[in-house]
Amino acid sequence: MMPSETIAREVEIPSGVCTLRGILSVPAGAATVVLFAHGSGSGRLSTRNTLVARALNDVSLATLLVDLLTEEEERADARTGHLRFDIDLLSNRVLDATDWLKQVPETASLPIGYFGASTGAAAALQAAAKRPESIHAVVSRGGRPDLAMQWLDSVKAPTLLIVGGNDQPVIPLNESAYDALRSHRGMVIVPGASHLFEERGKIEEVARLAADWFKQHIAVPQQQLRS
Repeated sequence: MMPSETIAREVEIPSGVCTLRGILSVPAGAATVVLFAHGSGSGRLSTRNTLVARALNDVSLATLLVDLLTEEEERADARTGHLRFDIDLLSNRVLDATDWLKQVPETASLPIGYFGASTGAAAALQAAAKRPESIHAVVSRGGRPDLAMQWLDSVKAPTLLIVGGNDQPVIPLNESAYDALRSHRGMVIVPGASHLFEERGKIEEVARLAADWFKQHIAVPQQQLRS
């Protein structure tokens, strides 16, 4: 159950000719806001995404869960699979959502981080490379950062790659991306976890790792970091 001090609302975000639907949750005293970039078939209502978002809300991090594809696009992608790999499209929509966060009163003054999953991780990293001054940390869960390989050396934000230990095809792709990153970075392989982290306690482990990363690299006051 969401803490009573967290205010959540459904939002609509303009992106070109489209309107993206999202859920903005802002706990009292929020220190930063984390934008979730999902892969196809997963969005603002996903059980896994909601669990991670609530864990971040519990430690005073605001969250924006946003569908990067419209309902019509999701239906088309379910048939063809072409939009989930259109990283340029997804990245541009992440940037539109980022701009929106800078305009709404609840989050306009908050530093921004990205949490990307599957191909959404590539979109988040490409967006972070394009806005190095705006994005302060990135976390990838079961992501495909290799799909943004040409952008990785331009990412300035500290980046954490989280991969399931049983997700064998994706591990080497993340290792290659880790080697390509030039920012402060980390990689954690969660033992016994599959691509979706559906096993008992695994998505909770992702949430803990993500919260720690964002708190370490965004939410701690700069004077405390220097002390």
